[in-house]
Amino acid sequence: MTAAPTSLTTLRAHYPVLASCTYLNSNSTGALPVAVERVLREYWDTLRAWRDDAWEGWMNGILGYANTVARLIGAPPGSVATDVSLSTLLGRLGTCFDWSGPRRRVVVTDLEFPTVPFLWKGFERYGAELVVVPSLDGRVDEERLCSAIDERTLLVCVSHGSFSTGAVLDAARVAKAAHAMGALVALDAYQTVGTVPVDVSALDVDFLLGGAHKWLSGSEVAYLYTRPSLLSTLRPAATGWLAGDAPFTFLPSGDYAPDARRLMAGTPAPLLALLSRPGLDLLLSVGVEAIRAHSLALTSRIIARADAAGLTVVTPREPHRRGGVVCLRFPGDTDVVKRLAARSFICSHRGSLRIGPHFYNTAEEVEAFMDALTEEHRRAAA
Repeated sequence: MTAAPTSLTTLRAHYPVLASCTYLNSNSTGALPVAVERVLREYWDTLRAWRDDAWEGWMNGILGYANTVARLIGAPPGSVATDVSLSTLLGRLGTCFDWSGPRRRVVVTDLEFPTVPFLWKGFERYGAELVVVPSLDGRVDEERLCSAIDERTLLVCVSHGSFSTGAVLDAARVAKAAHAMGALVALDAYQTVGTVPVDVSALDVDFLLGGAHKWLSGSEVAYLYTRPSLLSTLRPAATGWLAGDAPFTFLPSGDYAPDARRLMAGTPAPLLALLSRPGLDLLLSVGVEAIRAHSLALTSRIIARADAAGLTVVTPREPHRRGGVVCLRFPGDTDVVKRLAARSFICSHRGSLRIGPHFYNTAEEVEAFMDALTEEHRRAAA
């Protein structure tokens, strides 16, 4: 198997964790680049010599990060808002809608991250109706999903990439079916942006949510893209002073901000976006197309090695149907994850053993990891 391209391999020096372990866990928490240490020092320097104009630089950093994410997903500047979590942003988006009319359904699948059904279940007190579409063999049954969308559907809220199986949804097909019924689409792309090329215009989604601390090698900051033509129609109830049309006058706002800032809230946590910028810049320097090619080569090798070891591969085998993670299941897989960690081979478990190589990982690391995994599987089966 060929090694990673030189342009990818040389970037490994930016990621200190790679010197202490074999880190294949970017689907859970991405490796942070060493430049984050400089950001922390600069933040402390600002705090210990405090001047009120620090907020100007911090806000520029937050908005600059949001616009860089917009560039990554093919969106225009001013169409992305940030906050501390996807849950926060999705809940705020929910307060923009009227749930009292006949169009009140939210369609999800049973493969969503727990936030999604739990959050929309909470909106049932305002009139929302949750519709959960069953999956099929670890992936979304897209025909069944599209059939569940009707004239009563307000929103289809689904994952682009499954956190538990690695399966990737045909989001463009779902968006077409939803729009034909007059419904909107919110895509949870936490498990795809950064390892799979994502273009919001090509997918034709209305909203796209994700976060930095997995494939974007950042901290715990989340983002929400909104189709620009929809922004003026959204008037969130869960809001704050920063969402107003003139927040830095510190006078009562007359209206919402004209851009995606209307979906922000109160005083932000600037450090999260600042910490997340170095990893995002490194990723953009490589390019998502190159990252995707590298990822597919590594995940294909993981699948081949898993087959040879007799492990059950949950993730779809077709390249266009899988994201950056391979999920395996076998008796004792939870304990194997712990034993691998004790040997400095880092992965994660969320219903299955998950292996997530990224652009800073090499073919040699994958082979060493699979050697250790095969050994630990035999030990568990003995």
